[in-house]
Amino acid sequence: MTKSDGSDEMVIREVKELEPETSVSVKSMVLDGEKPLPAPAILFSPRPVSELDAAAVKLQKVYKSYRTRRNLADCAVVVEELWWKALDFARLKESSVSFFNTEKPDTAASRWRRAGTKSAKIGNGLSKDGKAQKLAITHWLEAIDPHHRYGNNLNLYYDVWFSSGTSQPFFYWLDVGEGKEINIENCPRTVLQKQCIKYLAPKEREAYEVVIDDGKLVYRHSGVLLNTVEGSKWIFVLSPSRNMYVAEKKQGQFHHSSFLAGGATIAVGQLVAHNGVLQAIRPYSGYYNPTEENFKELISFLEEHHADLTNVKVNP
Repeated sequence: MTKSDGSDEMVIREVKELEPETSVSVKSMVLDGEKPLPAPAILFSPRPVSELDAAAVKLQKVYKSYRTRRNLADCAVVVEELWWKALDFARLKESSVSFFNTEKPDTAASRWRRAGTKSAKIGNGLSKDGKAQKLAITHWLEAIDPHHRYGNNLNLYYDVWFSSGTSQPFFYWLDVGEGKEINIENCPRTVLQKQCIKYLAPKEREAYEVVIDDGKLVYRHSGVLLNTVEGSKWIFVLSPSRNMYVAEKKQGQFHHSSFLAGGATIAVGQLVAHNGVLQAIRPYSGYYNPTEENFKELISFLEEHHADLTNVKVNP
């Protein structure tokens, strides 16, 4: 059967009925002013319709199983992140609160074990580069706190604990011990408990990784050019593995310590970028107190990856 809309632009030929064999018709198009295409070829399958239907069903099942495996793989990533956070929390909590027994003497060995667990958190990444910068000592409390409460707030309570003369470890004293009822005017308990800094798990930080493509800063995971929002602070760190991570700073929620979960860094600071083009760098961080050497490492990294540094402003 032949159908036409009267414009001579499209002719569709279809074969409506075929005898026992299964057939597929190839549609032909006639474009205005061009030579018509050859007559459509009719392809016949020697297989009966029942076999072809079975093959189609099998193909659909294979595709569905692929979708299922893909979804399960995504779930596995989520589970892995949850386990990483649970284990990290458990290790810190064991050395801080839950396993402190007031009836059992706190021995030198137990104190060394606690110190080892906590120092491993702070020094993470130093084995990859001995020149890496550790977290400033004033923010160590934040990193070793199982809840990662904001370090500046914890330091206010730490000063009270230090002058109290108690024999209880700080976090035990703070949460369940002698200091649990203490409420500092400059930082009430509600603020202390609310301002918890997000520490990224290894898979989570991948979404914040930035690479340099054709001189521009691009998020590796999404392929989106880096665009900082005017009026807000955008922070970055360069890890000991020479991976760069960038995100917007959120006071009391997301800071420099968030990217590497309190681990060591090669360079750190603030930046401005429009459409992937770097426009300004400020090598400053109260968390890591970067040095001039750290800044040189950053510039070396950017130059090595051919970042466009033509009009970059450096603010002290």
